[in-house]
Amino acid sequence: MQDSVRARMSIEDFEQLVIEAIDSLPEEFIKRLDNVDITVESMPTRAQLAQQGIPDDSLLLGLYEGVPMTARQNYGFVLPDKITIFQESIEMACATSEEIVHVVRDTHLHEVAHHFGIDDDALHALGL
Repeated sequence: MQDSVRARMSIEDFEQLVIEAIDSLPEEFIKRLDNVDITVESMPTRAQLAQQGIPDDSLLLGLYEGVPMTARQNYGFVLPDKITIFQESIEMACATSEEIVHVVRDTHLHEVAHHFGIDDDALHALGL
């Protein structure tokens, strides 16, 4: 998408959207995110793209890094799982601020679903 039609917002406003996406989750899901670090970064690194098998010229909107809850055994004394939402990637995919709001929420939900063990195939089957 060309920069002239690309939506942009301040980091503060973008981070607020991520907070609102977190807060919109049902309480029983929020409680299960106790060892998950949720961050905002500008763009994914080349290493993150390579780990996901995504070409350098493609957009990665969000990323879950960790052990899904369904795969945990003897899980203790580990670093937090991490959900990263990529602001510039999302802005590049959106033409309006309203689109950014929806894409942030959808991306956050998608990555939270990975934390709960739902893979991409199941998410696509659910229309997510």
